This record gives sequence, structure tokens and C-alpha cells, in this order.
Amino acid sequence: MFIPHITTEGERWDQLAWRYYGDAHRYQPIVEANPHVPLDAALPAGLTLAIPMLDAETATEDLPPWMR
Repeated sequence: MFIPHITTEGERWDQLAWRYYGDAHRYQPIVEANPHVPLDAALPAGLTLAIPMLDAETATEDLPPWMR
């Protein structure tokens, strides 16, 4: 399942990961869900991206035990 997101000028992959997952380092699922978008430092305005909804297990697997 995906959440649609329309980019604004200068948005970055890590900003999207922070916004949707609370972790700027979790941008890889977003990149993989949008293979049509080049991996540039900043995204152009007006792109529609698919933001994958991560299940709770996937979202917390990288966290230390005391933060799960």
C-alpha cells in the first residue's frame, strides 16, 4: 500500500523519509518504490511519488530494543 506525495522544489529523499517514517536514514523503501525518479540530491517540484506504508515490524527492526 502506498501514500501519494507530490514533491515541492528542492525536497530530498531523506526529508521524505523523516516526514513519513520519522527516520531520515530510511529513504531506501521510497527510492525503490519510485524507480522512474533519478537519484539526484534534490527532487524537482510536481513529481508524484509513491510512499510505501511500512508495517510496524519493518519500521522498528533497525531500532535498538529500548526504542521498539
